[in-house]
Amino acid sequence: MHAKSYLPTQEAELATWISNLIGVSKTYKTLLGIPDERITELETPFTQFKTLYEKCQTATYTKVDMEQKNISKKIMCKKITDFVRFHLQNNEKMTDDMRVEFQIPIYDTHHTKHPSPESIPEIEIKMPYPRTLHIRFKAENALRWGKPQHVHGIECLWVIADSPPSKIEDELLHSMFATKNPLELTFDEEKRGKKVYFALRWENGTVKKGPWSDIF
Repeated sequence: MHAKSYLPTQEAELATWISNLIGVSKTYKTLLGIPDERITELETPFTQFKTLYEKCQTATYTKVDMEQKNISKKIMCKKITDFVRFHLQNNEKMTDDMRVEFQIPIYDTHHTKHPSPESIPEIEIKMPYPRTLHIRFKAENALRWGKPQHVHGIECLWVIADSPPSKIEDELLHSMFATKNPLELTFDEEKRGKKVYFALRWENGTVKKGPWSDIF
C-alpha cells in the first residue's frame, strides 16, 4: 500500500480523519512514546488548512485563498505521513485495534525480509536560496549520489538551537524523510541567520533503521 493511500481524497473527509488522528494520538501518546511537540506539529498546519478550507466553502473566497489552502494542505499531508511512518507504523506497542482507532492500514506481517541498514549516509549540503538547505546523500564511498541497496529513504532529525545538542533523539525535535535527492529543509523568515543542527540515518522498506550519523 502506498504511504499516502490511507489519506481520504475528499477534503472534508480528510479534515475529519486528521482531527481523529490527532485526538487518538493524544490518548495514546504516553503508551506509544509520542512527544507532545510532535502532536503540536500536526495541530498547527491542520488548523491553518481547516481555516482556509472553510473559507473556500464561502461565496467570498478568492483565488489567493484557494492557492493558500492547497499549499497548506500539501504541507499538512507531508507532516501527517511523516508522523504516521515515524511514530505509528512500526511502533512495537501498536496493536491492530489501535490501528483501527487511528484509521491507518493494518499491514500484512509476512514481508520479504530486508536487512537493517548498517552504513552511515555521506552527505553534501547546499543552500540554493535563502532559508532552504538541500542535503544530498549517498552510500559510504559510493561514486554516485543515491541510496544503498535495500534502503527506502533517509530520515533526518533536526532542531534550531543556540548551542550544539548532545542527544539525537531527545534533542533533535523535528523530523523529515526523503526517498530521493535532495532532502530539503525550509525555514520561516524569522529563523534566518540561526543555527540548525541535524543527524541522518538510512531506513529500509520495512522501517528498519540504520545507525545515526554525527550531529551536523
